[in-house]
Amino acid sequence: MKKRSIYAWALYDWANSAYVTTVIAGFFPVFFKEYFSANVDATVSTAQLGFANSISSFLIVLMAPFLGAIADIGGLKKRFLFLFSYLGILMSAALSFVGEGAWEAAVFVYIIGNIGFMGSNIFYDSLLPTVAGEKELDRVSGLGFALGYLGGGILFALDVWMVQNPALFGLESMEEGVKVSFLSVALWWMVFSLPLFLFVKEEKPDNDFNAGRLVTEGYQRLKGTIRKVVQFKGLVYFLVAYWFYIDGVDTIIRMAVDYGMAIGFEPKHLILSLLIVQFVGFPATLLFAKLGEKWGTKKAILLGIGIYLIITLWAAVMEEVHEFYLLAVMIALAQGGIQALSRSYYARMIPDAYAAEFFGFYNFLGKTAAILGPLLIGTVALFTESSRAGIISVVLFFIVGGIMLLRVDEKKVAKEVRSALG
Repeated sequence: MKKRSIYAWALYDWANSAYVTTVIAGFFPVFFKEYFSANVDATVSTAQLGFANSISSFLIVLMAPFLGAIADIGGLKKRFLFLFSYLGILMSAALSFVGEGAWEAAVFVYIIGNIGFMGSNIFYDSLLPTVAGEKELDRVSGLGFALGYLGGGILFALDVWMVQNPALFGLESMEEGVKVSFLSVALWWMVFSLPLFLFVKEEKPDNDFNAGRLVTEGYQRLKGTIRKVVQFKGLVYFLVAYWFYIDGVDTIIRMAVDYGMAIGFEPKHLILSLLIVQFVGFPATLLFAKLGEKWGTKKAILLGIGIYLIITLWAAVMEEVHEFYLLAVMIALAQGGIQALSRSYYARMIPDAYAAEFFGFYNFLGKTAAILGPLLIGTVALFTESSRAGIISVVLFFIVGGIMLLRVDEKKVAKEVRSALG
């Protein structure tokens, strides 16, 4: 039963990572520049995409902590996960019906889809302590991200094949292939999310709550969450560190393809680079999880931050497309590991009874960070008329995040938090 719930939980990453690979990182940035925002200057479309990413992150920021608190009180993690995931599924399918030049409609659907994707992850993350014991957190969290790379990569590879050979699939054009790929994401996400809903059991609260009381209690608990967090200095250090370095990670995920196009690389090279990230990222994430168990989770995260620092500095000066491929391999080595180990590192420091509430706050900070990076790149690109100038600003996030993380002692923090909160 426990193994089944672990694999059912991890399989959700396999399901929803298709949205990241095919929509957020893959076809949407390319299709947005060449189809939805056709005949618009490259720096303007970069700004439009950056602002769309920032707006969706800002909106989920407003909801995340409050909904997390309500989910803990009412035992509603799976229900909220279902609601947000199927919102993302519907919007992914809706992208296939947006016409050429309709960038406003594309941005609207994309923003709502991102809210569905990011919102579902709050409650997915909060179920990690439910399915895994403390000693299993790194391994199980890493398994989720690794399956995400593999599943997202498999569907993305099939979609790339379809887009590049539309006649083989009975389609008339590459554009039609991209639209069908958006539909394929919706179907993939829907089917492979079912095991989590069927086999992961969520503990129900002792008392029944009506809707009005849930909202009131959720608001009170949200205020309490902030008071709880700020009283633990080590937890604050980690969350601030996370805020900075995950900003850099998320910004590179969302803007890498757009950046590559802006500096003159052909879309086919960028798409192939994304496939490399997916299939190298699968074993690399599992290895990073093992490294976290053997070497220490914090040290492994710091290694990932160091790799990203090199990636960002190199990206700002690269000239040749082969450099983009090398950077893709480096991203694949670090991306899943830094995400998975950050999640398990945080899970070690918080009590299970407050998991959704505290993960709501964790995602709140992560999504707040995701506002700043794309917004900064878009703004700098507009004012300097240089995408390279925007990417170099991301370096600051990794430097500050790494310095703050050095000050965290997770065992001491966990002891303080659990002693105070039970």
